Amino acid sequence: MAVEVLELVPLFRGVDNQDLALLADSCRSLALDPQAAVFEQGTRAETLYILVAGRVAIRYKPYDGEPLTVAEVQPGDVFGWSALLRRPAYSSAAITLESSRVLAISGAGLRRLCRARPQAGAVILDRLVAVIPDRLKGAHGQVVEMLREGMHPCADDE
Repeated sequence: MAVEVLELVPLFRGVDNQDLALLADSCRSLALDPQAAVFEQGTRAETLYILVAGRVAIRYKPYDGEPLTVAEVQPGDVFGWSALLRRPAYSSAAITLESSRVLAISGAGLRRLCRARPQAGAVILDRLVAVIPDRLKGAHGQVVEMLREGMHPCADDE
């Protein structure tokens, strides 16, 4: 089952089926209810996720404010890439917005594949590098909008 799902994910396009079969051993499928936390901000980053069905919000909570939705993940999108980048913890939370199904991939398993099969690793890392800037642009836009609202002349003073 996991190979068929992995084949459909843009991150893994160009990776041959033999390599995807090796990666599938590091995968598990999870069905999640609405408003379920896939992971919390600050928890240990060990798993990369692919949204198979449903919708997931990526939320960042600054230390001095309310959580901000910085991205909304659509089916086929990858999230939780802190695990692949060997970050110690997730920098944001991922919360389902509706019933969702995700494919959870062990970050360690994916790194093993990249070491054992450098060609597959190069394809995956190239694609991941293309995904990260788009996500960061979304976060930047949310912060700019929050600042605009807070600095608007009609904004309530505290």
